[in-house]
Amino acid sequence: MLLFAGLALQPLAVSAQTPLSRHDLETYLDGFFPYALQRGDIAGAVVSVVKDGEVLLLKGYGVGDVGTGLPVDPGTTMFRPGSISKMFTATAVMQLVEAGQLQLDRDVNDYLDFDIPATFEQPITLRQLLTHTAGFEDVFKNVLLDRAEDTPTLEAYVKQALPRRVFAPGSTVAYSNYGVTLAGYIVQRISGEPYERYMQSHILEPLGMTHSTFLQPVPESIAARPPQGYIAASQPASSFEFLGTPPSGALSSTGADMARFMLAQLGAAASGTPAILRPETIEQMHQPAFRSAPELQAMMFGFYGEDRNGQRIVGHAGDLMSFHADLHLLLDARIGLFVGMNSLGRDGSSTALRTALFKGFMDRYFPAQLPDEPTLATALEHGRLISGRYIPSRRAEHSFVALGNLLSQGKLTVNPDATVTLSTLKGLNGVPKRWREVAPFRWREVNGGAQLVATLDRGQVKYLATDDAPPVAVWQPVAALDNAAWNLPLLFATCAILPGALIAWPVAALVNRRKRALQVLAPAQKRQRIATRLILLAGGLSLFGWIAFLLRAGTDLALLADASDSFLRLLQLLGVVAVLGLALVIWNFLKMLRRSDVTAWSRIAQGALVLACAASVWFILRFDLLRVRLDY
Repeated sequence: MLLFAGLALQPLAVSAQTPLSRHDLETYLDGFFPYALQRGDIAGAVVSVVKDGEVLLLKGYGVGDVGTGLPVDPGTTMFRPGSISKMFTATAVMQLVEAGQLQLDRDVNDYLDFDIPATFEQPITLRQLLTHTAGFEDVFKNVLLDRAEDTPTLEAYVKQALPRRVFAPGSTVAYSNYGVTLAGYIVQRISGEPYERYMQSHILEPLGMTHSTFLQPVPESIAARPPQGYIAASQPASSFEFLGTPPSGALSSTGADMARFMLAQLGAAASGTPAILRPETIEQMHQPAFRSAPELQAMMFGFYGEDRNGQRIVGHAGDLMSFHADLHLLLDARIGLFVGMNSLGRDGSSTALRTALFKGFMDRYFPAQLPDEPTLATALEHGRLISGRYIPSRRAEHSFVALGNLLSQGKLTVNPDATVTLSTLKGLNGVPKRWREVAPFRWREVNGGAQLVATLDRGQVKYLATDDAPPVAVWQPVAALDNAAWNLPLLFATCAILPGALIAWPVAALVNRRKRALQVLAPAQKRQRIATRLILLAGGLSLFGWIAFLLRAGTDLALLADASDSFLRLLQLLGVVAVLGLALVIWNFLKMLRRSDVTAWSRIAQGALVLACAASVWFILRFDLLRVRLDY
């Protein structure tokens, strides 16, 4: 993140507005991208800008293929815009709404050939699927895969991966790839066409997006050169990323084609192309459909709000492992900006680069003054009231992935100057931002324009929301049993004690053998000792295995697939041994305490092992590591 700290960290201030022209924009981008790509270890990027119904600028930077050195061509070099695909799926839904084949507020079970369980009284609707308020927990299995033959059909995925419902529909925003994928499946069922064919026939081809497709991999008839991505430009090329959730992220496209889509969404389809939606339907897509707080950005149909510097903006980001993109529509100014990159970059620099680019673009062409808001006298009192640990509403709750929630919690603290800091909201310099209270339970970023809002219920924090990040989740207070403040130290201690014991046991045996001080045990005692050590070993290996798998999957999402089931079942088997054996471990320890020949040091060491074994069982049970169905 530090790579681009100098590009866009200056406080917002009024300056003379620079007219947006092709010449000035190209000069600005030419000064931004060459250094940014090289510094961030990013192979290539494409930028598309439309204005007043016309393409203002299409330009590529860097290379589309490191091996051949082929430069990025905005007309033919393909990128994978990831979750920007959700805009297209929402467009398809609205086409069928226009045709009278779908209703936004009807129970989606009426359109499906399987039932979503009635966990809550309220049914799930298309409106909620398109605004990420259906209430699903997050799921990851078979979302990203390495091989085409491992990729499930759309029908198989939505039926096999159905997540649990954890929030009442329409109550809480929680980003859901599954939810939008389900909307795409409804398009497939109601239209009678395979999803990919529908998108090609009703959106991509009518708009003249001849180098775009939802098919995986990209057929040669669409592009002679398929999209080539990288984790970093200095590393080997990545393989094609197959998505089990095509409606939520499978699009492959070019900068020129994305300009055509932006023109259509701005109500000015390219010359010679038909309108794919009526103007009033496009306007409906861009209208706020859900807000977590009145002062903050809203969710729209396939878009989310990004209002900035007095401009009404909707957009979306998209991220695969290798490809990363942003699309922004300035609705009243009739301007669209798309940027795509074919590398994650060093330390995830593609995210910082996109953030810096959009901020610089807005401050250059639409400068604005920060509001003059004094800090409230209640800042310290209210800061203390909301202090604590928080977790995003977008999360897994009923699978082993929930173990990773311990690392995603944010801690809100009050600073000596009465500002507050949420550890997970950081600037481009990697430092957590400071916030000062400017209205009751509303904080403004120090030297910035972003806001942080606390929503209370009966004097207790219900959730925090911010426009410092896309409005696709809120921060909810962490339950005491899940609090990382004590769970993480316990986890670290357990991970230190169990392997320490595994090393100490053979070392102690070797030392005693040399001293000829081997302890003579009765056969029953030997069996108990062996059983105890095997149980401790099983618990340690199970816990270590889950942690290692989660950490590895964090950099390789393709591990979260059916192919990993056998390994995960082995971890579960070890966990079962640990859970069932805990009683034996405790019983053996209590028997040892009654013996007079055991030293105090041995009692302490054995007690620590028992506690570590109990802790491993706690994590195994609390975070559903033994769940019968391996759906996550």
